[in-house]
Amino acid sequence: MKEVDLNLLPHLQALLELRNVSRAAERVHLSQSAMSAALARLRRHFDDELLVRAGREYALTAFARSLAPAVQEAVARVQDAMQMRSEFDPADTDRTFVLAASDYATTVVVRPLRKLITQHAPHVSVDIVRTAGIDPGLEAFGQVDVVVGPMGFDFGGSYRQLFRDEFVAVMDSGNPLLDRAELTLADLAAAPHAAGEFGPGVTTPPMQFLADAGVTPVVAARVSGWQILPFLVEGTDLVALVPRLLATRLATGLSVTVVEFVAELEIPVVEAMFWHPLHTTDPANTWLRESIQQVCREIRDEDTGPIHPVRIGLPKP
Repeated sequence: MKEVDLNLLPHLQALLELRNVSRAAERVHLSQSAMSAALARLRRHFDDELLVRAGREYALTAFARSLAPAVQEAVARVQDAMQMRSEFDPADTDRTFVLAASDYATTVVVRPLRKLITQHAPHVSVDIVRTAGIDPGLEAFGQVDVVVGPMGFDFGGSYRQLFRDEFVAVMDSGNPLLDRAELTLADLAAAPHAAGEFGPGVTTPPMQFLADAGVTPVVAARVSGWQILPFLVEGTDLVALVPRLLATRLATGLSVTVVEFVAELEIPVVEAMFWHPLHTTDPANTWLRESIQQVCREIRDEDTGPIHPVRIGLPKP
């Protein structure tokens, strides 16, 4: 008997209903390449093409047409089963949730989330795993309940935006750049940089921004993630680009200064949470997602450290 991967069930339903790889990928929040890979796996499993080209469109094979009602019924039964836990009392459970998050999300989101959980669900625990080890697609949700990460990465599943942040420059408070009445991108590029990286082939938003602006910084130090960067630049001539919410929290107690960009040069990053579509109505997962949303609505209101009065901008003509 062939091993069945139930994570492919939503993919199969979308493909049979929409008969289009691109639209099916949009429905289940996957990239088109990931959906194409899922279709290939489904074809091997059923030993049938399922979708065949008919002019500019796709049509279902005879087997796929006969399969569609069974898939609809299977999805409905799974959804009914997922809703059987009709009650979840956070104050009376000792459940352990697993949350995948970067060092950035852990610092900004998980710390206040832990405070909220302590108040309203004292016996609940949350295990944190790194998003760097998460495989794309729905398979990851066999090990984690929710993923918190940036939009644009192929985490798969359903998602909701949490908050918007922007990158700032962080440098030692004695850095000579801070004595200038004007700071430009050229000044920034001339300084040695410490860069946060996230694995082969991943271009971070600040590096992409600088490349698009025609600026090539000298990277003198590379580290995994962004969290260590404010500590690394302290006492050195290094400059690092870090998300503002992370920088202002970590700068407290360090001899570093946070410098913003002018609005025209803003480097945005949008964080979101991702979960398996079949867990959308699960009471426990819903409570966890609502708790994450609650702390994210409040993080911008937290008191943070001072910002340097001069912003990084374009040179005056």
